[in-house]
Amino acid sequence: MKPAPFEYYAPTTVEEALSLLAEHGYDAKVLAGGQSLIPMMNFRLVQPSVLVDLNNIPELSYICPDENGGLRLGAMTRHHHVEIDPMVAERIPLLHETMPKIAYSQIRSRGTFGGSVSHADPSAELVSVSVALSGRFRLQSQKGERWVPADEFFVGLFTTVLEPNELLVEAALPSLPMRSGWSLMEVARRSHDFALVGVAAIVSLDMNGLCEQARMVFLSAGEVPMVAHKAVELLQGQAPTLEAIKASAEIAASEDIDPGNDIHATAEFRRHLANVLARRALEQAFKRAADDK
Repeated sequence: MKPAPFEYYAPTTVEEALSLLAEHGYDAKVLAGGQSLIPMMNFRLVQPSVLVDLNNIPELSYICPDENGGLRLGAMTRHHHVEIDPMVAERIPLLHETMPKIAYSQIRSRGTFGGSVSHADPSAELVSVSVALSGRFRLQSQKGERWVPADEFFVGLFTTVLEPNELLVEAALPSLPMRSGWSLMEVARRSHDFALVGVAAIVSLDMNGLCEQARMVFLSAGEVPMVAHKAVELLQGQAPTLEAIKASAEIAASEDIDPGNDIHATAEFRRHLANVLARRALEQAFKRAADDK
């Protein structure tokens, strides 16, 4: 199929793009990498009357360090550039580990960081990883800008807090404290397919080897990234023993997620996968934290 008719604009500055969004509002869609939007338009699942293409705005593509050891990423930064950038590997190792798991190399050559998180697919790795990393997003309109924490940005299936006249222009990802570990585990029917279930875990240890902080966020386990609040409460202040990790994983799978049934897997099977993956992810994350001297 082919998309419904639409007007096409290719602004060369953020200000021009914001002007177009302010003018056309809900009638407009923003085109970033196009790896999700264009297929949806071809199937006429979405039918915008105006398309605002961001690919001619170089100021939206960058990776730079911030003063606190984290990174700033422009919304139009390609997945491939995130994947190969040495600063990402050094400063945000969870993100570096995540990138090769996203689709295929051809898609990563076009897909963008901002496009992925704005699409808000709960099966997308960057959506959950951004929340796990306690990232923030800078949203801009002609009226000004605002920063939104990642865990407040996603409000429903393919739905964010972005207003029709707003553009996500930057993501800020903080560095991890000392004695921290991370892991991303997922299961898909075929390599690089959307995961049936996945989990991003980040932990840190205190000087005595006890769990000081923990965070687990599941993908493909609900309509938004599912933060395992109850599960990590069991770990706070505790030694990361196999028994504690197992108990945390079981709570995460039974109480912290809300998976659905579809043609790929039942909710029951997804809970089973979540249990197994959470245990493995926590084990790997705690081991890395113990090795981080």
